[in-house]
Amino acid sequence: MQFIQDNIWMISVAVISGLMLLWSFVGNSIRGIKEVSVAAALQLINHKNALILDVREAKEFHTGHALNAMHIPLGKINERIGELERYRTHPIVVMDSSGIRSSAACILLRKHGFDLAYNLAGGMLAWQKADLPLKKQ
Repeated sequence: MQFIQDNIWMISVAVISGLMLLWSFVGNSIRGIKEVSVAAALQLINHKNALILDVREAKEFHTGHALNAMHIPLGKINERIGELERYRTHPIVVMDSSGIRSSAACILLRKHGFDLAYNLAGGMLAWQKADLPLKKQ
C-alpha cells in the first residue's frame, strides 16, 4: 500500500497512458467509423470503384497525393458536400496524413448520409510505406 501512495503520480500516468492507447484502438469503432488498411482500400478502389478523398490542406496535398484523389480539405467538407453527391452510393476512402483528420471527415460524411465512408488507417504515411504511387503537383 505504501508503494502505491509513494508512486501515485507514476501509476496515474501509466493508467491514463494505457487508457489512451486502448481508445486509439477501439475509439473509431465506438464512434461508428469504418477503418480500412491500405490493402483493403486498394480492394475498394480496384473492385468497387471507390473514390479517394484527400482531406489534407492544399500545401500537403500538392507535396504528393494518391492518383485520382479528390481534394477537399476537412474544413471545407460541409460547404463542398455537393461535389461528392455522385459518389453517395460508392465507397469513399478518406485519407489525410496519419488518419486523424480523416476520422473527423468520415463523421461529417456520415452526418450527410454517406454511409460508405472508410477511414484509411495510417493515412498518407501508410500509403507511402506501402510504396504506392503518388502524384506531385
